[in-house]
Amino acid sequence: MTALRGKTLLASGFHMPERRIVDELADALITIGEDGEILSIRRPGEPTYEAEKRAASAKGNLVTLPAGAYILPGFVDLHVHAPQYPQLGQALDVPLEVWLHQYTFPLEARYADIAFARRSYGLLVDDLLASGTTTALYFATIHQDATRLLADICLERGQRALIGKVTMDNQDQCPQSYRDASPDAAIGGTLALIEYINSHPDNREGRILPVITPRFIPSCTDATLEGLGDLAKSCGCHVQTHCSESDWEHGYVLSRHGMTDTESLDRFGLVGRRSVLAHANFLTPLDMETIRMRQAAVAHCPVSNAYFANAVFPLKATLEKGLHVGLGTDISGGPIGSMFDAMRGAIMVSRILESGTDPDLPPEARSRRADTRIDFRDAFYLATTGGGVALDLPIGRFEPGCQFDALVIDTTAERGTIRLWGDLDHGEAILQKIVYTASKPNITTVWVGGRPIA
Repeated sequence: MTALRGKTLLASGFHMPERRIVDELADALITIGEDGEILSIRRPGEPTYEAEKRAASAKGNLVTLPAGAYILPGFVDLHVHAPQYPQLGQALDVPLEVWLHQYTFPLEARYADIAFARRSYGLLVDDLLASGTTTALYFATIHQDATRLLADICLERGQRALIGKVTMDNQDQCPQSYRDASPDAAIGGTLALIEYINSHPDNREGRILPVITPRFIPSCTDATLEGLGDLAKSCGCHVQTHCSESDWEHGYVLSRHGMTDTESLDRFGLVGRRSVLAHANFLTPLDMETIRMRQAAVAHCPVSNAYFANAVFPLKATLEKGLHVGLGTDISGGPIGSMFDAMRGAIMVSRILESGTDPDLPPEARSRRADTRIDFRDAFYLATTGGGVALDLPIGRFEPGCQFDALVIDTTAERGTIRLWGDLDHGEAILQKIVYTASKPNITTVWVGGRPIA
């Protein structure tokens, strides 16, 4: 694994600066600055291509990928519950509210034990990096020490991360053993984490960012939501929360506040350009317009929605309306940790939404939704560029001014699962096979800001 800062990479690959348009890089020269930023991209046939290639080679700065290897932008996971990694693949047979109180809250409470937190968070970050996730938006727990440790581990391992101390102080919905003591404690703990991350001596590049994180409206008192909204306005930090996730959660907010999640979060000042709303399955047309106008984003979690949402998120409709959308694995509400699985899940559920599910009905009556399907292009866009746009960060694509976060897919890897046929697979057909069939053994190198990670 070669560090690329101050060097030029000769490589083929794919990215999508715009939705629906696959840009194939064939033997492109990508020059990376000392700070990990892409300085230039040259393609064969351009006037300076050969001269720059010779110059980089003469200086010993040319790094060449082998045949059969393709670079992709690093994946951006917009919704990860970091403390839930130990229960990945468990307790998926109960409703959301039962899952939270019987399994998830007791597990998250264990992060008062810093040794437990260190082992769990270390495994999670290593595994996500090895799966090509170069940027993760993390929910942590209410614990200050463990959440700071997660930031330390991401800095140590090299992952780009946005991390929030979860706030949850509503006594009616949060167990006594696992909740913030008061609105002041919830807001003060958030502010303390913001200061810790922003002043961290190893975070001078700003690779780790703090996130204001009300778990969701049911877990927070109005005083806490109001205080967090004021904090978001004053510090300009990212915000993350759950929005209209399931029938239960959506109904709870309607009953308590007399309005939808989006309306309520917006009145507290929690829906803005750097806000990411997870799930958002039951958005009304007015909700969609509010999110679009505020330039907030939705973290679409197709796999976990199948277990807990009671509905399919109308992804294509939100994209056509111009909303910012990216993908999330939702560890551990979704039993996946790979963005490849999130991409495949997004494609699959979009087809299900269009075709319907009741086999006793004729095809024309099986679904009322038309034109909802997406393909591998939209899924790949959401996992890369879409995630970067959602976070308002220069990541997810190969363009000058963006950070060089990337992974190498070796389509010839001995234990890999990609099979290319020379007379059949060319251009974006190769990307399609990568999206549908790649697995961890196909990922040979991961860079974050030009630094090799896994």
